[in-house]
Amino acid sequence: MNRLNLFLLFCAVPAVAFAALAAPAPADDWPQFRGPNRDGISKETGLLRAWPEGGPEVLWTLPVNQGYAAAAIHGGSVYFHDYDSATSEWLAKAVTLDGGEELWTYREVRRILPNHGITRTVPAVDGKYVFSLDPKATFHAFDAASGKELWRKNLVQEYGAKIPPWYNGQCPLIEDDRVLIATGGEALVVAFDKATGDEIWRSPNPEAWPMSHASLMPAKLGGVDQYLYATLFGAHGVAAADGELLWHFPFKFNVSASPSPLALDAERVYVTAGYDSGGAMFRVTNGGGAFETEQVFAHAADEWNSEVQTPILHEGHMFAVGKKRRGLFTCLDSDGKQVWTSDGQASFGLGSFLLADGMFFILEGKTGMLRLVEASTEAYRELASAQVLGGHDVWAPLALSDGKLVIRDLEKMVCLQVGKEG
Repeated sequence: MNRLNLFLLFCAVPAVAFAALAAPAPADDWPQFRGPNRDGISKETGLLRAWPEGGPEVLWTLPVNQGYAAAAIHGGSVYFHDYDSATSEWLAKAVTLDGGEELWTYREVRRILPNHGITRTVPAVDGKYVFSLDPKATFHAFDAASGKELWRKNLVQEYGAKIPPWYNGQCPLIEDDRVLIATGGEALVVAFDKATGDEIWRSPNPEAWPMSHASLMPAKLGGVDQYLYATLFGAHGVAAADGELLWHFPFKFNVSASPSPLALDAERVYVTAGYDSGGAMFRVTNGGGAFETEQVFAHAADEWNSEVQTPILHEGHMFAVGKKRRGLFTCLDSDGKQVWTSDGQASFGLGSFLLADGMFFILEGKTGMLRLVEASTEAYRELASAQVLGGHDVWAPLALSDGKLVIRDLEKMVCLQVGKEG
């Protein structure tokens, strides 16, 4: 299989700029995919701007099976997914953030053959519940303290979902009273009561748009709270109140949709994907309850796109590992014009990144090198670098909490001290 065909991993990317629906978690938690507001940004401050020789202190290391299933962090506990090949069991796990000691492990026999990795998704946790989507589209709710399963939904059997190529990469979206998954099949999106698993609503799916590797993003467009989602057939907006399908922006993605839509403000949304799909900015307007979309500009396939990671919005600019030439960390203005790239200084492959304290933490996807880069709209300015993981295919998202950065490659999960102690 062509190597490019194998990039689909985890809850592939996404972000929302200005109006997350979920109540923000404390700044020192990273409770779901892309953090408390699903924008890839941490509010932590006091992080190290230079590292000692050899890199940040390694607090703990755990072995993991091949995959891209990254961590969620809440209340000093780290939650993640794994797989035991010896027993053919899918795992949901909790360990301590300070030392990596096991708190609990949920095991379920599931025969899952490696398909460029096995695990891809990040759980969502609120301190009471943990929500996990396993590789074959069963959605689990666990007790956060004990790991006891509370309820489950088989999305294939109950909603006619189709498992995407390379297994599921979507990550649940958690909010005050609900948890959401884009099922595809009989519904585009379903909102479940966190405690019981009862449906709050399901959105219609008249075109039978399939489940993708993208994750739901909360936004407020045209004055209406909604969820954004990308499938192979474009971007979609679903009303947060009742699941009504508000709008559809047609855009032809090729093979897969992995990054999620990025809302730049109260009207504009950017979408992109791999496989020479390019990207597009479009405007969503609300004409008295009737929503319309209009393209603002498009990026041709040979101009720019992000293959896996959703861009991060910062100071009116989009930052991402992009592809005019593959793997360059890139700053784009809000009109999609390139401001700068890491050309000649670093290439990140399909690596992931997050923003905290005015700095980007970025992993090189081919080597496992971690780089610390100033969050500048003027130029690529590297502050530090360290060889903390091993290549290849270091694509899993990062998680930051209490000055500790949790990252992984295909063999191990590592916790680094990147904040000032004490």
